[in-house]
Amino acid sequence: MISVDNLKVEFSTKPLFQDASFVVNDHDRIALVGKNGAGKSTLLKILCGLQQPTAGTIAIPKDTVVGYLPQVMKLSDDTTVREETRKAFANQTKLKEQLERMNRQLSERTDYESDDYMQLVQRYTEEHERYLLLGADNYEAEMERTLSGLGFTRSDLDRPTKEFSGGWRMRIELAKILLQKPDVLLLDEPTNHLDIDSIQWLEQFLAQSAKAVVLVSHDRAFINNVTNRTLEISCGRIVDYKVKYDEYVKLRAERREQQIRAYENQQKEMADMRAFIERFRYQATKAVQVQQKIKQLEKIVPIEIDEIDNRAMHLKFPPCLRSGDYPVICDEVAKAYGEHQVFAGVNLTIKRGEKVAFIGKNGEGKTTLVKCIMDEIPFDGQLKIGHNVQIGYFAQNQAQLLDETLTVHQTIDYVAKGDIRLRINDILGAFMFGGEAADKKVKVLSGGERSRLAMIKLLLEPVNLLILDEPTNHLDMASKDVLKEAILAFDGTAIIVSHDREFLDGLVTKVYEFGGGQVREHLGGIYDFLRSRKIEDLNELGISKSEEHVARSENNAVTQRTEPEANLAPQNEAISNKLSYLDRKEQQRKVKRTEKAVKECEERIMKLEARQKELDDILCTPEGACDMKVVSEYTELKKTIDQETERWGQLAEELETLQAQLV
Repeated sequence: MISVDNLKVEFSTKPLFQDASFVVNDHDRIALVGKNGAGKSTLLKILCGLQQPTAGTIAIPKDTVVGYLPQVMKLSDDTTVREETRKAFANQTKLKEQLERMNRQLSERTDYESDDYMQLVQRYTEEHERYLLLGADNYEAEMERTLSGLGFTRSDLDRPTKEFSGGWRMRIELAKILLQKPDVLLLDEPTNHLDIDSIQWLEQFLAQSAKAVVLVSHDRAFINNVTNRTLEISCGRIVDYKVKYDEYVKLRAERREQQIRAYENQQKEMADMRAFIERFRYQATKAVQVQQKIKQLEKIVPIEIDEIDNRAMHLKFPPCLRSGDYPVICDEVAKAYGEHQVFAGVNLTIKRGEKVAFIGKNGEGKTTLVKCIMDEIPFDGQLKIGHNVQIGYFAQNQAQLLDETLTVHQTIDYVAKGDIRLRINDILGAFMFGGEAADKKVKVLSGGERSRLAMIKLLLEPVNLLILDEPTNHLDMASKDVLKEAILAFDGTAIIVSHDREFLDGLVTKVYEFGGGQVREHLGGIYDFLRSRKIEDLNELGISKSEEHVARSENNAVTQRTEPEANLAPQNEAISNKLSYLDRKEQQRKVKRTEKAVKECEERIMKLEARQKELDDILCTPEGACDMKVVSEYTELKKTIDQETERWGQLAEELETLQAQLV
């Protein structure tokens, strides 16, 4: 599909990579990996035609459609979410207008026997089939499904895009690209602005729907679930591994070990030949053998060992003062913007030394609560910061707040104080900004390099409470591992807002879930939380908001009492019975709703089949067989009947399951 041959890219006469050759085939799922600044984003821009290589060729078939999602893009703010997303169907809209014009011509003309008329019929039939294959009539439903999968609610669709943050508008652009169904999908850090639910939805979409995918992502779980091939950019070379990321890591290590062993054996063989030549060079009886050895030595092609970019960020948080036992205590904290209640009744206590995660969909209040803790916005309730707490805050947009006119060295020099200024070069070197890199302007840095630079600013003063809002966005996997180790070794307390499952795994011991205006505490790690939430979703499926609130309020009231455990038993049993009653009551309501849906579906199928019989009779006549409106209606009707029949089967199966659960 896309063929790359001897590609070379240079910046200021320094090669970024060279002699790169590979092919992107249909259904390939390719992970593009390498350190920040290795050239991953540059390669994606070259593949989509936004940037030209220094040398080499890229062959893309003429009819191949390439969709590209960059890390940063300019977004329009003059439409609603629905109108902006509809732009993805511009080609289908043009095709529909063309079909309508052709249909009008067919209805107006009377020269049914002419060749020109038959050509028009043929052309209309072909274009109409293409229109149906594109699924253009169902684009509104498909659009809503995609936006819903990316986290938008139905009420969001008619809101102006300017009311959404940059992250949400990036989701709109991602939805537009996915809906265009390109032959090749190029995604540069698509998970940076997605929550865990949306990431899992995108994983499923790419695995089942996309044709060919080339993506850059530092979310290890995401690329392992999506990709089946890995392209590594390292030390100016691109190496192709036909496996997913985890297997690539093992193969790369094994390949280098084999190269080292082969290289050592070759060096030993060459040393033996040289020793033989030197020993018998001047002996006439050995002259023929010496000449043979010399020729063999000249023909040997030296084995090369793959270079490995061993540069790594060295991160260690400085020693901190001991804080109070409870750095953060929230008591009935609430925050609202006008009539919109972000959250209410937040009660949480974070102990000294704990590493906790804030999890939830975007817009549920994670960053808002962080700003409350930082005292940046007003709120209701009581929020107490413990004794001797010194906060270090890494904001979600920290990397974008850097002054682009400054160099890397100037950025740190302006904020460093006292003796720390004498160690700026050492600090920059530890964060892979050694030598000439310290003189780079911020505006030319990649996303990952900017994140590293913002992280340096956080380390300039010792703190005992770290609040990190999406710290791994744009960091490569090696840098994320270093940051994770540093947080684990950190003596103080850490609050981490992140959707990166692999980063949080083994790091946090408690998860706070934000959703529905509430904050729920879950003990255990991130995967414990995900497993338990799936179980809870099955148990609580369908409970109304009011009943859920009553049950939760009663449950909280019991767990917060301080009476002896024996006195709590009857109350706990009563609450358990109450929940069981609510579950059964809701189950009965679901059975009734499903029965009604099955009946309505049957009635629709009967009406559609009656109309189908009428059209069958019409198509049996010569006039009806030539009427393209009737043909189109019959095709659409048959498709609708198939869809309704399939939906009836699903509803009937669901009803049978619900009825069995009530027994």
